[in-house]
Amino acid sequence: MIDFGFSTCIPHERKVKIFCGTPSYMAPEIVSKIEYSGPPADIWALGVLLFALLCGKFPFKGQNDKELYSHICTKELQVPEHVSSGAKKFLLKIFQKDPDRRPSAKEILRDPWIDMTNQELEMMSPRHAHGFANNSDLINYERVSQSNLN
Repeated sequence: MIDFGFSTCIPHERKVKIFCGTPSYMAPEIVSKIEYSGPPADIWALGVLLFALLCGKFPFKGQNDKELYSHICTKELQVPEHVSSGAKKFLLKIFQKDPDRRPSAKEILRDPWIDMTNQELEMMSPRHAHGFANNSDLINYERVSQSNLN
């Protein structure tokens, strides 16, 4: 799920002052109209998407864009009780108001909650169900299966 309508390629070290995007996904630095670095703003947007998937609603709301932007910049994240403690800690890392304190994509991939989720997905994969030791075993199995269909 992605929308490349406003996508740009900007070097990581270069800051921009482009005010665009879907309001609910905008990071505090964007709605404050200050220069910002793209990757931390993208991490914030990733957090909004994850929050919506886990909670069924957006993390910040307002009666209009001005109120929404104010909430994005000032309100603390309220995570519903049904969200696991690991997911809550992960979301709180992502929703740092200070972009320099937000995790990088590499740090996100090393987060214990993501690592645990990856391990659980691994256990549910068809490869695991067939007892394959690694991806090359699975690829070989799939090639043999495909050739038997021809």
